[in-house]
Amino acid sequence: MPSRDSSLREGRVNNRMNMGRKPRVVPEDRSAKASSPVIINQGSIDYTLCFVTVVLVLIGIVMVFSAGFYNAATRPQFGFNMFHFVQRQGIFALIGFVAMYIMSKLPYRLMLRSGWPMYIISGIMLIYVTIMAEATGGARRWIEIAGVRFQPSEVMKVAIIMLIAYMIFRNKKALDTWKGLFYHLGIVGFATFLVLLEDFSTALVIAAIGMGMLFIASPHVTRFVVLGATGIGAVAFYLLVLADNFRHARVQAWLDPFSDPLGFGYQPIQSLYAIASGGLFGLGIGQSRQKSFLPEPQNDMIFAIITEELGFAGAALILSLFAILIWRMIKIAMEATDMFGSLVATGAAVMIASQVLINVAVVTNSIPNTGVTLPFISFGGTSLLVTMFLVGVVLNISRYHRDKA
Repeated sequence: MPSRDSSLREGRVNNRMNMGRKPRVVPEDRSAKASSPVIINQGSIDYTLCFVTVVLVLIGIVMVFSAGFYNAATRPQFGFNMFHFVQRQGIFALIGFVAMYIMSKLPYRLMLRSGWPMYIISGIMLIYVTIMAEATGGARRWIEIAGVRFQPSEVMKVAIIMLIAYMIFRNKKALDTWKGLFYHLGIVGFATFLVLLEDFSTALVIAAIGMGMLFIASPHVTRFVVLGATGIGAVAFYLLVLADNFRHARVQAWLDPFSDPLGFGYQPIQSLYAIASGGLFGLGIGQSRQKSFLPEPQNDMIFAIITEELGFAGAALILSLFAILIWRMIKIAMEATDMFGSLVATGAAVMIASQVLINVAVVTNSIPNTGVTLPFISFGGTSLLVTMFLVGVVLNISRYHRDKA
């Protein structure tokens, strides 16, 4: 006669194999004391998260056109086509919606073992970009395969989320010891180092994703206070001591933009001018004056154009939409049926929140200038596809919920 423990293990295995087919009664806790079983049900997606995502993407398409049509119409590299940016953004948005829909339908457990392959492949691509890729705009960030150009660093964001979630799912006590913690930190640190070779700002986001997920999963808060203070000190030491003249100049321009108004201080000054001229309700869509002065206004500085054209009210609305989106992701993470789904939703929330925070801080000159896209809104196909892909995974996680029997 099978023991009670073996029956419980069999029930958990059957539940995982049949997720999405029909409800299964499983124990809520692995311990023998667990007496209150739960039923995992598959329902509908989180429509609030879906709606907010769609609204942000549509706002992004409108603002990419409004911020970029002047540069597109006046520069030969864009064929003097005022619709150059919005056409490309629209195409990537359509592909992103398809990816989001597919991932919201596919069981998220199919991504369970995707972490290591994605981590290794994106790492190889990052090494290739660092060594072999041609510099564009002074940076090596892109790789081209079969005529399609993308940024491997964006793929690494997904890889870190999937890998850390999988590793902690497989061993929930891995972070109980310093050895386990440093092992996971080493994985995040290596990815951060590879991205740092090409892009300091994206490296910060990847570090934030990894540290955020490990912090949520770890029972030892004090360790992360020490690590956080050490990390901040290391970044400050790098910027003030080890960094090259380029980054020193950026830090100086952050402290006093008008000390170099035609050099490194030029972009922060123009951004602040745009924000100041927006007022309460803005100048109106397409009426920005600073887009003719800001370099690449449809990219990292698009929030400045949003504030100029839509005013404080429009900027506050967009930040509110991001707040709702992050709140829904956190709620989905808290209600997920397993650790893997919970950490994937957490990683996606940390990724979006960190990018929004850094982007807005740069635009308002609250931190030194560094290039981080505003999710869903800034021009950029790889960033948009990766973010919408992750939203689709989180939407699928939201389908499964627990009900006590």
